[in-house]
Amino acid sequence: MEHHSHLGNRLTSLVGARLETLGIHGGGGPEPITGAVVPPIFQSTTYAQPRVGSEQDFTYSRAHNPTVSALESALASLEGLAHARCFATGMAATSALALATLESGSHVVCSDVVYGGTVRLLEQVLDRFGVETTFVDTSDPALLAEALRPDTRLVFVETPANPTLKLTDLKAVGEVLADHPALLAVDNTFLTAALQRPAELGADIVVYSTTKYIEGHNSTVGGALVMDCPELCDRLDFVRKTTGSIQSPWEAWLTLRGLKTLPLRMERHSQSARLVARWLADHPSVDTVHYPFLDTFPQRLLAERQQRDGGGMLAFEVRGGLATSLEFMNSLRLCTLAENLGAAETLVTHPPTMTHGDLDPGQRRQRGISDSLVRLSVGLEHPDDLLADLDQALEAATAKVEAS
Repeated sequence: MEHHSHLGNRLTSLVGARLETLGIHGGGGPEPITGAVVPPIFQSTTYAQPRVGSEQDFTYSRAHNPTVSALESALASLEGLAHARCFATGMAATSALALATLESGSHVVCSDVVYGGTVRLLEQVLDRFGVETTFVDTSDPALLAEALRPDTRLVFVETPANPTLKLTDLKAVGEVLADHPALLAVDNTFLTAALQRPAELGADIVVYSTTKYIEGHNSTVGGALVMDCPELCDRLDFVRKTTGSIQSPWEAWLTLRGLKTLPLRMERHSQSARLVARWLADHPSVDTVHYPFLDTFPQRLLAERQQRDGGGMLAFEVRGGLATSLEFMNSLRLCTLAENLGAAETLVTHPPTMTHGDLDPGQRRQRGISDSLVRLSVGLEHPDDLLADLDQALEAATAKVEAS
C-alpha cells in the first residue's frame, strides 16, 4: 500500500520535472489540514481508527509514519521509481534488503570494494544463517558472469566504490544479468540521484545511506531502498515492521529538509572536488589521486557515460607511506578527521584504520586500500581555504617524518 494518497494530483503534476524541482516538491505539497508548506513532524506512535476492521494508511509508527512516507515519496520521485522505504540507518536498509531477498542457501555476489559494514554483514552475520557471498571485481563483467550461480539471488554493487572510487559499468552488469533471476542492488550513496540514476542503467534496487549527501548536514542517520517492484516493497514493509527498523519522524523531517538543496550541493561538491583532485595530482607529496573525472583516472570515459559529474568524494595516497599519511591527517586544521562523508564540512578519513579497519591487511591490499590511502569528502567551504589547509598539512607531515 502506498501512502499520502491525497498527494496524488500534486505528484502527478511533477512528472517530467527537473531534479531541482523534485528535491523541493517531491515529498508533496502543503499539509492538507493546516496548509503548512513544510511537512509536519508526526511524532505519534498510534493513530485512531474509525471502526474495527477499517483500512487506513497509518495505524502504528513501527510500520508507517506520515513524515517518513513524505520522505519516501520524495526519494522515489528523485529516482523516477514507484516506491521507496526508509530505515533507521544505511546498514538497516541493507540488512532489510538481505532479509527480504535471501534465505538459507542463497548466494550473493558483491563488489570486492564496498563499505566495510557491508562486508561485515555478509561475512560475519549472514554467513551464520547459510548465506554465501562471493566478492568479485564487478568492474570486469566477465568476472561477474563467472561468479554467478543458479542459487545467486542478489548482486550488490557499489559504484563509485568506497574508498577507492573504482567504477562498475552498470549497463554491462545488467546485460550479464539479463537472463538470470538475481536482483541487482546498487549502492548510490556517493553520487545520489542528482549525479547518477542506477535504475536507468539496469538496477532493480537503489540503496542509500541517507546519512550522507541526501541529508547532507551531519545531523541524522538513515537509510533508504528505492525500487519499482511492488512485491519487493511489500516484503520490505513486512521486514521493517517485524524488525522495527523504520526511520524516526524527526530524522525523516531533517532529511526532507536536506533533500531540498541536494542538487545544488552536489554541483558545488563536484566543482570543489575536481579542483582539489587536480591540485593534489600535481603536489609533490602525493603519489596517486583517485577521482572519476580526473584525466588520469583509468575509468574516466565510463564515469562520463554513467555519471552527470564526479561527485564530492576522492581518495589519494600520501608519499612516504603510513607514517606520513597519519601525520598529514593529524596536521589538518580546517578539514575534520571523522568516519563519515557527504556533509557541508570537509571530512577526512583513514580507511585502513577506520571504515575498513575490520578487514585484514591482505584483504585491504587485494582491494587496493593501501596503508597510505586517505579518503576526502570535499565539503562546501571555499576551495582556496581547503587547498591552504591541505598544503600546510602535507608540508608539515613531510617535514616531521623526514626529520624523525
